[in-house]
Amino acid sequence: MEITKETFGQLNDQTIYAYTMKNKNNIEVVCLNYGCVITKLMTPDADGNLENIVLGFDCIEDYIDFSPYFGAVIGRVAGRIANAEFELDGKTYKLAQNDQRNHLHGGIRGFSHVVWDTKVIENENDARSIEFTYASPDGEEGYPGNVTVKVIYTLNDQNELLISYEGTTEQKTLLNLTNHTYFNLGGNLKRDILDHTLNMKSDRFVELREDLIPTGNFLDVENTVFDFRKGRKIKDGVNSDHIQNSIAGGGYDHPFLLNTNNDQEVILYDEESGRCITIETDQPDVVLYTGSQLEDDYSMRGVQSRKYLGLCLETQGLPDAIHHPRFPSGILDKGEVYRSITKYTFGVK
Repeated sequence: MEITKETFGQLNDQTIYAYTMKNKNNIEVVCLNYGCVITKLMTPDADGNLENIVLGFDCIEDYIDFSPYFGAVIGRVAGRIANAEFELDGKTYKLAQNDQRNHLHGGIRGFSHVVWDTKVIENENDARSIEFTYASPDGEEGYPGNVTVKVIYTLNDQNELLISYEGTTEQKTLLNLTNHTYFNLGGNLKRDILDHTLNMKSDRFVELREDLIPTGNFLDVENTVFDFRKGRKIKDGVNSDHIQNSIAGGGYDHPFLLNTNNDQEVILYDEESGRCITIETDQPDVVLYTGSQLEDDYSMRGVQSRKYLGLCLETQGLPDAIHHPRFPSGILDKGEVYRSITKYTFGVK
């Protein structure tokens, strides 16, 4: 297993480094100490051709100017928080408003726009890891408590990428982490993701308001384009007149409750390239976002950005959980440890 490190750019007085992990099958993961961004992920197609299957940039300036969270770790809280405020133990905390009147993905900087401390871990087996740590001070983006977060990316020779998250706090707070990588299994952004097929073990999804905040209701996927249990192309939702697809801008931006965990619960497949990704997690849901809000005023590695050029599968706790007693709690108390792990297995059919 190889790991290399090179300079990616400068942000103020800090050096941004790119770390490359490459296994014996030539699968290659490139990530940055800026936002823990996965900037490149090289995998073979059915003919053995290695191509990049994620959206990203080749310079830090483009990430700062244009990136809609490409490849980044999201925190303190993934997704939206209604009205950019919440109450905890009788005290109201006001957060940054960065999505109209709401709070999105941890705020203006969050965890996705900061430089993390980084070290390489050489495991005894056939795997290598990169460990990222970040100390979020009390009051950052409006959240209470000093929070310390550790994220580890591990690549092994079984073509598995594992992302593990750990967090502790000195004061009761909220914590809900995810990775916001945009996948396109066609390779090198040759085409959009509308013909990708998604299988997902989920009977229910979360209903959204017009501003994409959860209503608190769970909807049955039966007889809708939200039913991925037997496989469905992404374009089915884009072409749908279902009100929830319209709210998402034509497509999906919804949390799906998983029926099972660590059981091949999500499989994304591109028939033309033969590539597939199997996702297994201990989280209660996955947010499917199909890129309906991608802007067209920038390019990525020579390809013009546009809607549906990539999709996200964000394993996490339910968004806005603090306002919905039926949702699993996103509260982390002093003395508790937040832990989660998601595994991505790359293959071909």
